[in-house]
Amino acid sequence: MGESQELRHLARLINDQDGVVARGQVLACGLDSALVRRRLRRGTWVTLYPGVYVTHTGLLTWGQRAWAAVLDAEPAALSHQSAIRIASRKPNDGPVDEVIHIAVPAGRHVSARPGVVVHHRRTYDTDVHAHFTPPRVRFDDAVVDVAAQADDEIALVSILATAIGNRQTTADRLINVVGRRRRLRRRSLIVAMLEDVRDGTCSTLEHEYYVKVEKPHGLPSPERQAPTYTQRPGFRDLLYQRLGVAVELDGRLFHDSARARDRDLDRDLDAAVEQDLQTIRLGWGQSSVRACATAVKMGRLFVKNGWDGTPTPCSRPDCAVRRG
Repeated sequence: MGESQELRHLARLINDQDGVVARGQVLACGLDSALVRRRLRRGTWVTLYPGVYVTHTGLLTWGQRAWAAVLDAEPAALSHQSAIRIASRKPNDGPVDEVIHIAVPAGRHVSARPGVVVHHRRTYDTDVHAHFTPPRVRFDDAVVDVAAQADDEIALVSILATAIGNRQTTADRLINVVGRRRRLRRRSLIVAMLEDVRDGTCSTLEHEYYVKVEKPHGLPSPERQAPTYTQRPGFRDLLYQRLGVAVELDGRLFHDSARARDRDLDRDLDAAVEQDLQTIRLGWGQSSVRACATAVKMGRLFVKNGWDGTPTPCSRPDCAVRRG
């Protein structure tokens, strides 16, 4: 292969890698270190890490930072949030300075770089698409990784819902990934949420409301899954018939659509007109993350509607009911 062909080969490689290239790749194209030195000397290339260069002098995109991190630690692959982001159609649309997550085989030493988080992966060979550009952890594995590290339940739900809602994966595929993991933080909650999505129910959310809002704060007990008895057959999650309140535990993060929203609004209207029921919709934030504050508000509503009780503080020292 003549030098012009070698240069064309290098140009294609650089284009495929968003303007980032490693010294070893230049040599693999049949060129030598002198070419690298010339381009660095002329200022047309800039060193990002030892042996890793960007072929312009402007600001870096997030994608170029991602490529540089992978080439610097080779063999390596984008992982966690970075694997999810690179799988999107426009990975450079987000924050340029977002941390880059990479995975390397377990036991390898990798130099620390600012803005780069390294994950040592025991199952690197089976979890990585090594032939993708850039290499990345499989999408389903990355979603489970990020969900397991979520700060709270609402963030966990959002991660799973976004991946499934974008049709990039399915609940069953993610359940299979969880099943392969020997150790996984929040395994039970992740599986329960995914089974809710697969089965089209909100049983996990109903359980959260019961154990975090209703029971520990002494709120009245509702009729659960009560028939609607209106022109639209169905069931209400929680019905407080004597108090004129229906509570719908809304897992909309999992099934948001204009049609679903329209159907829910019709049901709420029917409840008000035909059964004199006020419908309250609660999600993960109200039922789990801010459960004590929800108990205070639901208690006030029930008292206004005729409940002769009062909410009681739960065991949490910072319970909103205790604070009054």
